[in-house]
Amino acid sequence: MGARKRNRAEQIKEAKKSQYYAVLRNCPTSPRKMRLVTDMIKGVEVNKALDMLKFSQKDASTVVEKLLLSAIANWQAKNEGARIEESHLVVKEAYVDQSRTLKRIQPAPQGRAHRIRKRSNHVTIVLDSQHVAEEVETETQEK
Repeated sequence: MGARKRNRAEQIKEAKKSQYYAVLRNCPTSPRKMRLVTDMIKGVEVNKALDMLKFSQKDASTVVEKLLLSAIANWQAKNEGARIEESHLVVKEAYVDQSRTLKRIQPAPQGRAHRIRKRSNHVTIVLDSQHVAEEVETETQEK
């Protein structure tokens, strides 16, 4: 590994230490269905996002709700004694990546076979304080 690549990797590693996130790997739901739910909570305050997920009709919302609770627990582990309401936590990023696809065979008429793709995905949720997000936005607008 070259020096520039190593330095960049160390910068990314340091930046991740100050982020609060949770990752779910190999969730057996299609990425398209999961994206509908994660797009719903992007940029929303954490308590409101939990309410939205709790009362959503989508099956994927229960999985994303557990993942969001995990991200909140990761935040609480680093910030002991701080309250969620006072910190104004926001879902900064929520994205879904495609994972492995299982290929299965479905019997079809006249001795044929149709291929079925069972898709799965990886979900990542990143939390951030609203005050920090506003400061970054104002700095970028000033430049």
